Amino acid sequence: MYQKFRAYGFLKNLRFFDPFLVLFFREMGLSFLQIGALFSIREICINLLEIPTGVVADAYGRRKAMLASFSSYLLSFALFYLFPRFSIYVLAMVLFAFGETFRSGTHKAMIFEHLRIKGIEHLKVEYYGHTRAASQLGSALAALIAAGLVFYTGSYRIVFLASIVPYILELFLMASYPKELDGELVTVEGSWRRKLVGRIVTTGGEFLKMFRRPQLLRGLFNGSSFDAVFKSTKDYLQPILQSQALALPVLLSFGADQRVAVVVGVLYFLIYLATSYGASNASRMQEKARSLPSAVNLTYLFGVALLFVAGLSTWKGVHALSIAAFFGFYFLQNVRRPMIVGYLSDLIPQRTMATGLSVESQLRTLLMAVIAPVIGLLADWGGVGMALVFVALGAAFIFPFLRVRGGKTEPDEIL
Repeated sequence: MYQKFRAYGFLKNLRFFDPFLVLFFREMGLSFLQIGALFSIREICINLLEIPTGVVADAYGRRKAMLASFSSYLLSFALFYLFPRFSIYVLAMVLFAFGETFRSGTHKAMIFEHLRIKGIEHLKVEYYGHTRAASQLGSALAALIAAGLVFYTGSYRIVFLASIVPYILELFLMASYPKELDGELVTVEGSWRRKLVGRIVTTGGEFLKMFRRPQLLRGLFNGSSFDAVFKSTKDYLQPILQSQALALPVLLSFGADQRVAVVVGVLYFLIYLATSYGASNASRMQEKARSLPSAVNLTYLFGVALLFVAGLSTWKGVHALSIAAFFGFYFLQNVRRPMIVGYLSDLIPQRTMATGLSVESQLRTLLMAVIAPVIGLLADWGGVGMALVFVALGAAFIFPFLRVRGGKTEPDEIL
């Protein structure tokens, strides 16, 4: 299963649109506020569906949830490619949200279920870190392929058509996963409606208990807040790279979009190679810290500092420094993510792992739904740099309330 987990991570991140998403929307004539609104719509839909789909994954089977996820993604990609209109993009974002909610937390829970069955739960950071490393390798390769596609076609639309192929392969991969990774299912007698309600009540009642433990609550908000800031701001690297690419005295015989494609593709390739290394070595970096909670706290603060530098340097027109800060921000996120997942997995019951991780993801999407349009509005009004600075200051302000503390709480204590 180790190789299948890595294959999942690799194929999942062959999202050829990722390095060019904001540039694609700008090419279609959207403002930063409209782009932020699309991101917000996506996150609101994810927020509404996150916990119910996590419960369904725990109650009806994680494999079926993953199959539904990738089917929704495929429909979304097709709409983005075929119908370049804002109203259609809204529908495509809703379908994308369905894909995210069925997948969110579910595959992590399948990894942890495999580790539990094999009796190697102590390897959770290594397993998840290596899976994430494969994901970043997929992203690195996707950046180069996407750059080639954009360079050849002269348009960003092609990246959505190309993204369909790896996600079809993901459908076959998910179908090959063993049934044992579905986890413990709750059996309720009666009609299918009674079964659905009974399972939601049974499983849902357990995630409500998570909110009664301050230690777990801080961990959930710590992880979700940092990820919300990262995901809300990371794509603003693209217009910064665009400005830098057009300012460089290279490839002048090619068109503007072609020059941007080369610079964006190469730099995203390097970013994802670095983040792949960071994810695969998360456990080593964790060992250098005094404890897992200390590592979680330090990476939060360092990440916020990098975002502030990126925003301030963009504001002042020092794009090279901004790109370097974003490079560090991407790297840190992929070092940090396995740590926070490992921290939370020590506090969440195994049988509701998918639900518990989906709770964290729901908190993240709720925050993103608020942050994304605000960033877009600020970017339209005062520029991308100012928007990033304001977000970094806000993230720093709330840290004292999110600081996690040492001491391990066994999952059984939560029940």
